[in-house]
Amino acid sequence: MLGRSSFSRSGSFRPENLGQNALAMIGNLCFTLFVLGVVIFTIIAATYQPEDPLFHPSTKITNFLVSDSNATFMSDNTVAKTGEDLVPFNQTDLTGVLNVTDVSVTAPAKEDTVECEGDINTPIDCKDPDIFHLMMTYAIEYFKDIHFYRFGKPVAGSNSTTCDMAWRFRPKDGKAAGFYKDYRRFVILRSENCNFTVTGVGEYHTGVNARKKKRNQKGGFEKNKPGKGNTAIAALPVFGEDVNDALPVVESEGSFRRGKYLIYSGGGDRCKNMNHYLWSLLCALGEAQYLNRTLVMDLTICLSSIYTSSNQDEEGKDFRFYFDFEHLKESASVLDQNQFWTDWTKWQKKDHMGLHLVEDFRVTPVKLSDVKDSLIMRKFGSVEPDNYWYRVCEGETESVIQRPWHLIWKSKRLMEIVSEITSKMNWDFDSVHVERGEKAKNTQLWPNLASDTSPESLMSSLRDKIEDGRNLYIATNEPETSFFDPLKDKYTTHFLDDYKGLWDENSEWYSETTKLNGGNPVDFDGYMRVSVDTEVFLRGKKQIETFNDLTSDCKDGVYTCSAST
Repeated sequence: MLGRSSFSRSGSFRPENLGQNALAMIGNLCFTLFVLGVVIFTIIAATYQPEDPLFHPSTKITNFLVSDSNATFMSDNTVAKTGEDLVPFNQTDLTGVLNVTDVSVTAPAKEDTVECEGDINTPIDCKDPDIFHLMMTYAIEYFKDIHFYRFGKPVAGSNSTTCDMAWRFRPKDGKAAGFYKDYRRFVILRSENCNFTVTGVGEYHTGVNARKKKRNQKGGFEKNKPGKGNTAIAALPVFGEDVNDALPVVESEGSFRRGKYLIYSGGGDRCKNMNHYLWSLLCALGEAQYLNRTLVMDLTICLSSIYTSSNQDEEGKDFRFYFDFEHLKESASVLDQNQFWTDWTKWQKKDHMGLHLVEDFRVTPVKLSDVKDSLIMRKFGSVEPDNYWYRVCEGETESVIQRPWHLIWKSKRLMEIVSEITSKMNWDFDSVHVERGEKAKNTQLWPNLASDTSPESLMSSLRDKIEDGRNLYIATNEPETSFFDPLKDKYTTHFLDDYKGLWDENSEWYSETTKLNGGNPVDFDGYMRVSVDTEVFLRGKKQIETFNDLTSDCKDGVYTCSAST
């Protein structure tokens, strides 16, 4: 029996059976590999969460992220780039800069019949063309580091010897898009022979009587009509104007009934970093424009723990704290989600308004273009990353939906702080970014960073780069600014916290954000801090980087210089 059994098994290994056995083994091996691949793919799909959607291969986002600056702030902890960053510098370098000669030619002169009474106590007539000419000439000669583009008519100041005047300007060496507005109080004296002299000018925004009055707008729901392919870049921002970011409202039942709406609901985008948030929001805005619909927005943001002092995600932040909602609502058709659902509940049943529900991000905007229902709701599930809003704009949709970057600008309230800080340095300063923190402690990845950013090394590195006596703005994550005290022997140093009065409880920023927040004070959080710090840094005449200029270490650790520089 044993011999017969052995003979029976060996029969299967006869030469004529080898090909069949080989095919069977190959088939079994392929099936095993297939099963193993399915298991691995399932595990990855269930656990994968990309760090940032900006690693998306789209050439559009790649081009967008190419900065004019080589700033070395951490990519996940810096201010998100927005629409005004897309405007090429040559488009902002507009003609129309006013010089002293321009003012002299255009300034009206007094009539010869006017006699000098010699009374030096007579109140200054701020409407006098000669006074206007004098103030313009003084401003152009006094503020040497800015270009003036427009002056407002002077108005009476706080007493008989002061006049307030506003102007629009750009820093001479500025590379950022947009204009700034300032208004200052001038002290003007009259001599006995009736000659006028400007004896002083106030600090930034002291000429409050020349400030433009607040506009009374209802929110502009009717006037904004989205359109397909509307990608024209709107007017450049002007920082320093009053902000009107009241929520849009639907003025009547009829206008609500005629409207077409799009809303994104749920998903895994909350509490991600700002770059992720914008990448997804702009997908929704792009689809709304393509479908010629009003986007219903949730204006509350969950701030990622990377920006909070509690190191926990924080809900309830207002979109308007971080971005320019006034520009958005004037450039596109948007509604606040809370207001929309109130109106929907009120009128939907009465007017038989339909809702079209979409629960698969692979349903493309093209397939929704013929939907007649009043509301299209995209509902996203709980499994990441398939529940990210930006998935709607991937694949074939990428050639159809153009993200309208021009709709999103930075908060004018934050940029107002940036403008005031730079104005206090008369727009004449150099800047250095000193990154330390956890990187400086990790000597395995950054072996030289701690020593290369010590005060002694900084003095040596900056010696040939920045002249002695210059205003030096230091943007840093070093918690103790006293660490940099040795630099005070050569430079006038400035830090973000030197200007914390611009956001404390007595500031205009504090007052306005408290009103936006229903009377509750708003924390000047980590994202706001890094936004202001970065924007001031980028306005320095000379900008010294940590990893490009101060140390030979690689930004992302050893052996990564070619990938990170």
